[in-house]
Amino acid sequence: MNNKKTVMLVVTLVMMAGTAAALTWLRTNQKLGTPGLKATPVPGSVMMDIHLPVSVLDFASTNAPEPETVLGYLPKDTSYAGRIYQAPDGFRIQSTAILMGADRTSIHRPDFCLPGQGWSIDEKQALDIPINDQPPYHLEAAAWKISQFMKNSEGQKVKVAGVYVYWYVANNEETPDHDKMIKWLTLDLLRTGALQRWAYISYFALCRPGQEDMAIDRMKMFIAAQAPEFQLPLKQN
Repeated sequence: MNNKKTVMLVVTLVMMAGTAAALTWLRTNQKLGTPGLKATPVPGSVMMDIHLPVSVLDFASTNAPEPETVLGYLPKDTSYAGRIYQAPDGFRIQSTAILMGADRTSIHRPDFCLPGQGWSIDEKQALDIPINDQPPYHLEAAAWKISQFMKNSEGQKVKVAGVYVYWYVANNEETPDHDKMIKWLTLDLLRTGALQRWAYISYFALCRPGQEDMAIDRMKMFIAAQAPEFQLPLKQN
């Protein structure tokens, strides 16, 4: 019995030593991977300037600076870009790109931030968006129909609807699944010693209740035109 306990203790100590050695090796040899976005380094920093286009199709845009609440929440080495695009008929799409540095907590789940802003998630669906790039590829995205009640100018509560579309992208890796993104990040780190710089790409548009599908169709057309302007093409088999 004592021999078994001794063996178990030795095995445990060896595993702990191996884990410590692996973590030490990763800290010593870890390097940042190449982003999957068209971005230029900010001198003297790991942060990058992400190039969202000024105009897309018939949409004009204005810059949307990083909100103060986001500034206080995200790690200091996070890169951020945002623009609000508006079509001639007034339809607006907010486009945001968040790129991690050495801290992966820059990349979060929308399951938390949307309800935290008062939105109810009414329906989730998967999107397959053909991207005409070189080479062409299919972009996998998630589209959520969301809603909440707000007070109008007369103080009455009215239902407001919206659509939220998002995905995660790194160098030749893309998925709308947060768990899969974390799995790939970990495997890449263990295999290569490189911490892939994942980006969280998202879009938000308001619409009238019942018009969510029309909004999704317009957002798909917009994304198909915009994505090649700031995201590197994916090499798919």
